[in-house]
Amino acid sequence: MNISVVIPLLNEQESLNELYNWIAKVMQSNSFSYEILFIDDGSTDGSWDTISTLSKQDQHVKGIRFLKNFGKSQALHAGFEAAQGDVVITMDADLQDNPEEIPEMYTLISQDGYDLISGWKKKRYDSVLAKNLPSKLFNAAARKTSGVKLHDFNCGLKAFKNIVIKNIDVHGEMHRYIPVLAKNAGFTKIGEKVVLHQARKYGKTKFGMNRFVNGFLDLVTIWFMSRFGKRPMHFFGLIGTLLFIVGFGFSLYLGIDKLFIETKGRLIAQRPEFYVALTSMILGTQFFLAGFLGEIILTSKRDKERYKISGKINL
Repeated sequence: MNISVVIPLLNEQESLNELYNWIAKVMQSNSFSYEILFIDDGSTDGSWDTISTLSKQDQHVKGIRFLKNFGKSQALHAGFEAAQGDVVITMDADLQDNPEEIPEMYTLISQDGYDLISGWKKKRYDSVLAKNLPSKLFNAAARKTSGVKLHDFNCGLKAFKNIVIKNIDVHGEMHRYIPVLAKNAGFTKIGEKVVLHQARKYGKTKFGMNRFVNGFLDLVTIWFMSRFGKRPMHFFGLIGTLLFIVGFGFSLYLGIDKLFIETKGRLIAQRPEFYVALTSMILGTQFFLAGFLGEIILTSKRDKERYKISGKINL
């Protein structure tokens, strides 16, 4: 199979038939073997009825239904697990992504050897304050922290080699940073293509202002996992050591001051430096132990993976 088109959706019944016809026309005109995977993320508007009807009419159409809304990342994860095509295309169901972009994106993956191609909505039809400006800020922050030089991380229209989507774990709300997850998994040939963006034809956007807060928190998580996910001691151990040194330094100062300098007869516990020293040493020890335990867990996991690999026999 050439292409799997994975489409997560929530309450997009009005656009599904038009989107299906558009995709099918593009696929047939280019003689692709394909499947269209609609992932219904707990819709309440009859979207699943439309998907069921389409799947009965056309064997290329398949559907996965969540009984409640779990989020776009979980929907994409389910679609990635089911996708069988050599190239996997993701797109939104709101008709803002143009299926006419699929053939060129397929060529970039299958012939030019890219692992991932991300769409770039250079000209957008969204609200400037509600989506455009925040998106630009987040994209700039994502480029800076991840090292992946893309203009539009959150564009729904992307193309992947099948092996890429089978080796990344999209969870939480990490769908915004799939290119970063792919890079962290070792797929470094990541490209970008300017794509047409269209105004929403039906309904309204499902994303509110809370997505920007969540996006920032996810970005922090991605940055931390990229930098220290495989060596937690470098982060926690460093902070713990510095805190412990600060605490020990205050303790040493208090001891010398009490023995040789202090003349007022105050107890050490009556001095604020004592609590700074105590808190710093306790926190430093905890940070250090957190890094140490993290290293033990990772080492144990790597040992298990080596054991599994060494036990394989290829004929």
